[in-house]
Amino acid sequence: MPTAGCCLRIGSWIVIRHVLDEYHLSEMLYKPLGKSTGLFLDLVSFSIIDQDNAGQYYPDFAFCHPLFTDQMKIYSDVTVSRLLSTVSREQIITFLDDWNAGRDKKQRIYVSYDSTNKNCQAGDIDLVEFGKAKDDKGIPVFNVSIAFDKTNRVPLFYEEYPGSITDVSQFRCMVDKVIEYGYKKIGFILDRGYFSKENIQYMDENQYSFIIMAKGCKSLVASMVDSIRNTFETDRKCLIRTYKVYGTTITSRLYEDDTDNRYFHIFYNPSRQAAEREKLEQKIERYHEFLDQHIGSDTQFGKTYQDYFNLYYKGKKLVGVQERSDVVQRELNLCGYFCIITSEKMTAEQALIQYKGRDISEKLFSADKSFLGGQSMRVQSSEAVSTKFFIEFIALIVRNRIYNLLKETMQKLDGNPSYLTVPAALRELEKIEMTRQLDKVYRLDHAVTKTQKVILSSFVLDWNYVKYRAEHISKILTTIN
Repeated sequence: MPTAGCCLRIGSWIVIRHVLDEYHLSEMLYKPLGKSTGLFLDLVSFSIIDQDNAGQYYPDFAFCHPLFTDQMKIYSDVTVSRLLSTVSREQIITFLDDWNAGRDKKQRIYVSYDSTNKNCQAGDIDLVEFGKAKDDKGIPVFNVSIAFDKTNRVPLFYEEYPGSITDVSQFRCMVDKVIEYGYKKIGFILDRGYFSKENIQYMDENQYSFIIMAKGCKSLVASMVDSIRNTFETDRKCLIRTYKVYGTTITSRLYEDDTDNRYFHIFYNPSRQAAEREKLEQKIERYHEFLDQHIGSDTQFGKTYQDYFNLYYKGKKLVGVQERSDVVQRELNLCGYFCIITSEKMTAEQALIQYKGRDISEKLFSADKSFLGGQSMRVQSSEAVSTKFFIEFIALIVRNRIYNLLKETMQKLDGNPSYLTVPAALRELEKIEMTRQLDKVYRLDHAVTKTQKVILSSFVLDWNYVKYRAEHISKILTTIN
């Protein structure tokens, strides 16, 4: 235990415990994990507060924070490593089953589904394979995806799968899992990476609706943009003020043998047009300069360059370059436009608002990598990777709830105070401390500040609750001493 004069930072821990109690996560985790639940929750708290997942730093964290372990016992990094290697896949599935069993299956919800991959050089990890990495460093990767209930703003489940499996292929497995969990009144909000005929047909077969982004340069979308160009881009009736874009809706089939009409919501963003045109112009100019430098050489160029330029060879030597002006012109005409396709009838504004809601799932991945230390797993076995994913998922549930409650408070206040972001709020709450005094009793060092009161109010907590928790912590530590 800490020596005389040491401090316990209790503010962030109080908020995390409040969210755990709200979702009954401790009880759900105790069923599969048993006596290891306390240490597991300490690792969850550690990853949220210290934004790290390195087990060797856990004892330092535990020394100056309240703990969930029995009698607030501080375990060594060796014990942490042992826990990571002993949690089984069956225990994780048990929690995910119970977590999803508690969701309201009668309510209509939209599920935002997204995935990412992580580079890995670790040893005996079955998931690691060479695949299409989003941050390609020339090393193997493994994939992780999250299904997120956008309606209720709660992560539902996650999946780990080998790096060689594409997002499009994995999507069907995710739909099967949704069916298995008993969700019926459901729609999917998907990124353009999941756009495929097979995925659309599979959702139709299971009578699930969808909202999906289509690539602006796809031939189908491009032809639709051409057909309605200059009909809505300045029509104030088509203005979606929230996002400062113009939108309109037309119906069509997705593919030749499609049996249903789909709703194509075409959007035009003036500021996006300028940025995309500048980017395209710079790319073409850069390609042109590069090709000019290689005239007279026997260098062969791939499809990337041939899409935009006619290349003329004499024998094996490049002797001339001509820009394909019709191709460049067509892409310039598409700048600023994008399309969202929905299976259900809705306005362009409704479709955009729903799709923009998937930003939350993207923020989850940002939280995973930036705030929870998820860029590096720091483990050497498949079991440890799986357990760390499990810890991250629980941490994301808690952190996402903190994010949503802080955001609601921010919307009520003027000026969008910067201290209501998750990292800033946790830093501020860390200043609420208990000090071990000469009589070996921990007491609150000072009252909460005005800023801390605002943050605590986001969770319907106040000074009295802080004092209650502090007294409870003090009694436990006094008993131990």
